[in-house]
Amino acid sequence: MSILAAIRREQKKVKKQLTKLQNDLSSLQLAANALGKSAKRDLAGVKKRVLSAAARAKLSKAAKKRWAKVKAQAKKAVA
Repeated sequence: MSILAAIRREQKKVKKQLTKLQNDLSSLQLAANALGKSAKRDLAGVKKRVLSAAARAKLSKAAKKRWAKVKAQAKKAVA
C-alpha cells in the first residue's frame, strides 16, 4: 500500500501547486486589467523605420570599419 500512499501524497502536492498557480494567474490578470488599455499595444500600428540609401551606405561603411578594427586586433593577438 505504500505505492498508493505515495501517489496520494504526490496528488496532494500537485493540487497545492495548481492552486498556487491559479492564484498567481488571477493576480496577474487583475493587475493587467487595472492597467487597462495603456498596457495593450497594437503592434500593427507601429510603422517600420525606413532609411535612405545614403544612410544605409553610411551605416554599412561604419560597420565594416568597426569589424576591420576587430579583425586587426585579433591578428595582433595571434601573432
